[in-house]
Amino acid sequence: MKIQKKNTLRQKRIWRLRKKVIGSAERPRLCVHFSNKHIYAQAINDELGTTLVFKSTLSKDLRTQSLSANKSGAETLGKVFGDEAKKSGISKVVFDRNGRRYHGCVKTFAEAAREAGLEF
Repeated sequence: MKIQKKNTLRQKRIWRLRKKVIGSAERPRLCVHFSNKHIYAQAINDELGTTLVFKSTLSKDLRTQSLSANKSGAETLGKVFGDEAKKSGISKVVFDRNGRRYHGCVKTFAEAAREAGLEF
């Protein structure tokens, strides 16, 4: 019962944020998701419904580092994602924290992506 309520409240936060945060071709939506073991980040063009850039801790180049869903993993993935986005021509994004607080791992990921050259 308690877990169901927690999940429904998180889903409501996601819906509430997604009403305001919309990605376009000029400013795609940078969505970050943290599971218990891994981190997933993608830049999404919501107008076309396409993913422009995707990186996770399971990617081939990051798999050997054995990153996990903590601050150090978030910092490493943020830097790599920022570099990959710059290579594909993305400089400005809209940050979607996916219903989580801007604190801890989410904040670390965002700061690392900013250091890599993304603006949001």
